[in-house]
Amino acid sequence: MVTLLIILGKVLVGFGGLLLLAAYMTWMERRVFALVQVRVGPNRVGPSGLLQPIADGIKLMFKETIIPAQADKVIYVLAPAVTLIPALAAFAVEPFGDSETVHGQKVDLVLADVNVGILYIFAMAGIGVYGIVLGSWASNSKYPLIGGLRSAAQLISYELSLGMSLLGVVMISGTLSLKGIVEGQAGMPYIVLQPLGFLLFVICMLAETNRAPFDLPEAESELTGGFHTEYSSMH
Repeated sequence: MVTLLIILGKVLVGFGGLLLLAAYMTWMERRVFALVQVRVGPNRVGPSGLLQPIADGIKLMFKETIIPAQADKVIYVLAPAVTLIPALAAFAVEPFGDSETVHGQKVDLVLADVNVGILYIFAMAGIGVYGIVLGSWASNSKYPLIGGLRSAAQLISYELSLGMSLLGVVMISGTLSLKGIVEGQAGMPYIVLQPLGFLLFVICMLAETNRAPFDLPEAESELTGGFHTEYSSMH
């Protein structure tokens, strides 16, 4: 029973923390943009706008979900889940710290320590591409379809470079386990040994997340909003 509660707690804290982290990373980005552009930024909810992400989430939950008349309704609704679930599942192999002792039991601060953690993350990233393509196709609109195909092509293309950037780390550590790679950096961080690999990794991450200057799949001047143009509410 204790083991089951520990697993359940790790899942709730891990995935709940990831969702909060994503929300507050967006808040931090908005604050930085406001600072650069000499404006106030989000400050309406909570001290310094700290509760703004929570308020935005509640607002989205009560927004009406609009499904285009010509859309494939089943695929249109399920496609975001096909993208979200692999993205969250990829963090199951991410170690968040050393082990702790709870009620006499050793608890590793990782949901699933697998020996092929890096390959697992690449597999989850590959599955997420299907959700983008399905959602853009199911919208039955030309702008989401073009944006979805662009995004899929970009994600698949840069995964090769991303794998090459991690190849040096795998060779130095001698393992594909993320926990083993973290432990291998106790003496010397791999960023010191692989500076070019780290630079390539950062560039690939910008491309994988469709951030500038790799934001062609969501180019507002061409495609309005990219593959999620027709989506609303929590979708």
